[in-house]
Formats: sequence, structure tokens, C-alpha cells
Amino acid sequence: MITIKEIAELAKVSPGTVDRVIHNRGGVSSKTADKIREILKEKNFKLNNIASKLALRKKYNLATFLPSFDENNLFWKSPYLGVLKAKEEVDSYGVLTENYTFNQFQPKSYLEQFEVLLASNPDAVILVPTFKEETKVVVNKLEAKGIPYLFLNIDIDGFNNISFIGQDSYKSGYLVGKLMHLCLGDTPEFLTIKIRQNINNYHSIFKRIEGFSNYFKDNGVEVKSLHLDFNTLQDVDFVKKEINAFLEMHQTIKGIYVPSSQISVISNCIENNFKGKFCLIGHDTTAPNMKSLKEDKVTFLISQKSFEQGYEAVHQISDFLIRNTVLNEKTFSPIEIITKENSIEKAHL
Repeated sequence: MITIKEIAELAKVSPGTVDRVIHNRGGVSSKTADKIREILKEKNFKLNNIASKLALRKKYNLATFLPSFDENNLFWKSPYLGVLKAKEEVDSYGVLTENYTFNQFQPKSYLEQFEVLLASNPDAVILVPTFKEETKVVVNKLEAKGIPYLFLNIDIDGFNNISFIGQDSYKSGYLVGKLMHLCLGDTPEFLTIKIRQNINNYHSIFKRIEGFSNYFKDNGVEVKSLHLDFNTLQDVDFVKKEINAFLEMHQTIKGIYVPSSQISVISNCIENNFKGKFCLIGHDTTAPNMKSLKEDKVTFLISQKSFEQGYEAVHQISDFLIRNTVLNEKTFSPIEIITKENSIEKAHL
């Protein structure tokens, strides 16, 4: 009898995708699902229910490790909601998911909360490797215990994670460079506003900035690039004062890039006399960002479908635990350009 793996090879998809179609778990495009069902019918595939039930008798403990979120930092709510949706679905298969969080601005919190996670003795871990050096410590402990782990949202090379699910941060930043070039023309002058205490350790932001800068280098575009850094955005009055004073001093600036999910905060700080003067580009479709986009305060948002990242990660690692499915080394999310005109869909909170 033909196997799920053989069906996957014929359909040119992963075994996990075939399994999702067989069990009607969603998360597969209608075109791909129809193709898989056609092959299943053609090959007269029959699910071995006895083997499946035996496999499901074993319980697995899955731990997720994501940054916490609040009203000022909403991005991580979206993948968290994706995790929660998948958690309900995989529970019936014997995968019990427990969620742990850490402060995304504090490496110490990352290490301390990981110890809490590790004490729960998980069978597998989904983690966001926010801090590169601290992730080395975390991964060494997981590997010492033989615990498989998957990287979510942030892709760091040099580790033995079984898979990565998320956006290509470098290409995301590279796309912003192309958009900025198209908006401003040759010899553009723009401002990059960074909001991280340790930008080199926050890998995803670092790769976006690298991709953004390299677009202009690769295409021989002469630019005037200015930078403004903030450790925090909590003191909005201070941020507003600094930004507008900077723009007053550099009135030839035509573009502003915020390589994080905080573009709405920055756009709201810009005084009215500067409105409409800049091409503003940021990342992620949080509710505040979408509001700024619809109010013409932001020109473009780069979306990475973060809800789907969280959802897909739980399902893929569950397939790995239950059926020993070989996962794709990397599953990249689509890079989408969101404008006021195509922002009909609800924001990913």
C-alpha cells in the first residue's frame, strides 16, 4: 500500500501537508488540497486507523517560547494567537502545548524564563531566538537533553534546529530598499529609525537593516543615509521632540524607514507641518500600524503573515513528534506589500 511519504513525493509537498489534508486540519491551499485528494483517490489510499490510534496513545509535551506583548508592542500577539488555534487542534492527537514568554528587550529575561520552560521537561520546543548569544546557551541545554527545537520568525544559521518557519528578514529589508528607491528616485536621502537597545543582538532587525543597505550597494545607487536611535518609545513626548528636531535640521530627508513593528508610533510623532513630505515604510500589520496606513501616515507596510507562522509551527512539530515526519529545513512566509488600497483584510493582532 502506498504511504503518506510517497503521496507527498508525487504531489511535491511535505508529508505533513498530506497528513493535514487527510485529517481535514486546514492550513493548505484549495489548489494543493485538491491535487493531493486526486492522488489519494487515484492510488486508492486507505488510512491505517489502528496504527494511527496506537500512535495517538502516547502523549507529547510541546513548549513554545515567544516574546510577551502589550498594548505598546503588539506584534507578538499575532503568532501567539496562531499557536493557540493550533494548540486546540493538536491536543486531540496527544500533543499538549504549554506556552512560555519572555521580555523581548531583556536578554536576562530570555535566559531566566527558558529555565522555567526547561523544568517542564518538554519533548520539543518552538522558540523565537531573539538574542543570538543567549540562544547559544539555550540551544546547548536543549541539545544536551536531546530535545528537538524549531526556530520561529527569526532565522539564525549555525544551529541544529529541525526547521525554521518565518520570513526571510534580509529579503524583507532588501524589498524596503527597492520600494524606497522607487519612491525617491536616484540619490535618495532617507532616515532609518532604530528602536532596540542592542541592535546587533536582535538578529531579525539587524538582517532587515543589512538587506535594506545592500539593495543600494548592489544596484550602485548613491544615497545619503541618516540614523536616529531610541532605546525605548515609552517616553513619547521625548521621542516626538527628538524626531521633529532632527527633521527640522535635515529638511532634505524624503524617506523614513523603521525596521521594526513600531512605524505607527513614529508616524504619530511627526508634526503636521511635515505631513505628506515623506515616504514612510515599516513592518507588520498590527492594528496601530494599519490605522496609520489607512490615515495616510504610512506609505507601505511589509507583512509576514505572523499568525500563520505560529499556527504552522505547532502543526509541523506535532507531525514530527507523532509520525516522525521529516520537516522542511526552512519554510518562508510570503513577503507582502500592504498599502492603503489593499488593506481590506483585518489587521493581524
